[in-house]
Amino acid sequence: MKRVVCVFLTVGALAWGQSNPASVAARQWRQAHEREIMAEFVELLSIPNIARDKANIRRNAEAIAAMFRKRGAQAQLVVEPDANPVVFAELKTAGATRTIVLYAHYDGQPLEASEWLNPPFTPTLRDKTIEKDGQVVPLATAKFPLDPEMRLYARSASDDKAPILAMATALDAMKAAGLKTRSNIRFVFEGEEEAGSANLGRILAAHKDLFSADVWLICDGPVSQTRQQLVAFGARGVTTINLTTYGARRELHSGHYGNWAPNPAMMLARLLASMKDDSGRVRVPGFYDGIAPLSETEKRAIADAPVPDKDLMAELWLGGTEGAPGRLLDLIQQPSFNIRGMSSSRTGAGASNVIPATATASIDMRLVKGMDRVKTVERVTEYIRGQGYFVTDHEPSAGERMAHAKVASVMLHEAGYNAVRTPMELPISQEVMRTVESARGKVVRWPTMGGSVPLEKIEDTLGTRTISIPMANHDNSQHSFNENIRIQNLWDGIELMAALISM
Repeated sequence: MKRVVCVFLTVGALAWGQSNPASVAARQWRQAHEREIMAEFVELLSIPNIARDKANIRRNAEAIAAMFRKRGAQAQLVVEPDANPVVFAELKTAGATRTIVLYAHYDGQPLEASEWLNPPFTPTLRDKTIEKDGQVVPLATAKFPLDPEMRLYARSASDDKAPILAMATALDAMKAAGLKTRSNIRFVFEGEEEAGSANLGRILAAHKDLFSADVWLICDGPVSQTRQQLVAFGARGVTTINLTTYGARRELHSGHYGNWAPNPAMMLARLLASMKDDSGRVRVPGFYDGIAPLSETEKRAIADAPVPDKDLMAELWLGGTEGAPGRLLDLIQQPSFNIRGMSSSRTGAGASNVIPATATASIDMRLVKGMDRVKTVERVTEYIRGQGYFVTDHEPSAGERMAHAKVASVMLHEAGYNAVRTPMELPISQEVMRTVESARGKVVRWPTMGGSVPLEKIEDTLGTRTISIPMANHDNSQHSFNENIRIQNLWDGIELMAALISM
């Protein structure tokens, strides 16, 4: 009986998802051209795309512009001094009364290649996930159509080159089916999103004629952990700092100087531990001040969303969660204080019996609507001062270190931006929901997704609205090693992008 019900639900979902003519055309095109689609995707993923690698970033930008010129779009690189290119492409529609932007980014997170099972810029197909002992399937001999549960492993396979490939393929499908756009469609692909989008606002302001639109559709991030299509009406903001504590000017023998010389690693551990309580609540005074409350519509959307927490805990081998008994979706509507990495001297085989000279934590703070990133950093800095530290925003001098028993530096690591939310009740919000449902069936609505996207820079600079419509699988290991895209998510994304382009 259970098996019959599952089949019925699957058929029902497919039927609903086939009501959009463009998504139907995209499915038919994809089914006939899977090998060519994968070949183009592999070629794009093979170009290294770390934001600081200027030469390869340029290669990416030029390759993407060529992809869209090939599809009949007018494409160009928008360049400002000291900034990575933004790829701009446009399809003009005669008589159109509005303009829609589809956004993604082509740069990827920094990486340590030795951590990857396969080289990060050598896209590798596996028959299932690495965690399930997925085996390599050579693309040259792969049997098409592909098993939808296969995974393609590479940096930016999901975050965020998959949407770029999906948009380009959607254009192929629409052209083959004779489908026309109804709005002016602009494609904007950023090359610094993973580096904090430091130059995006400046680029948008300098070229408002190119980037202005009635709405920006943000095609970045994963779908719901239930694998259901997600529409998110906002994203958390982000600011990132490096916090360093200082001991002696050089490492010291732990036997000769232990119990005498201050240990900055211990100092940092105590300081960080004091900033959050056992439930995950941030103890920094004023940290939660100014948060904008959720509307009744937003509260209902959260209440109606599926609850994947138990399944997700099993998937991740978690025996408990921070903020319990709060649900994941409830908790990502709140700000967070995250230690994203720590370093002090050496560990493992390279460890030595020393008192470290310094200890550093890299911290990201995810912000919700109503919080200001500058004030948030100021509050954290004041808290550190309150723990007895002399705090600098630079590498402290010898004089500064000798004049104070406890010295710390707080340095902004990335520019960051604040959070925004688009009201769900707006006509454009409702239209986007209807369009996505016509392509993907019933969807999950979130007021805010957990990740950060530079929505504030877009909205404040251009006076537009932003709505996020992601397509990657939730278990894609984005920002970490062995990033991947589930093949079915790629196929679904092509259908989704076709529906949005034809909106």
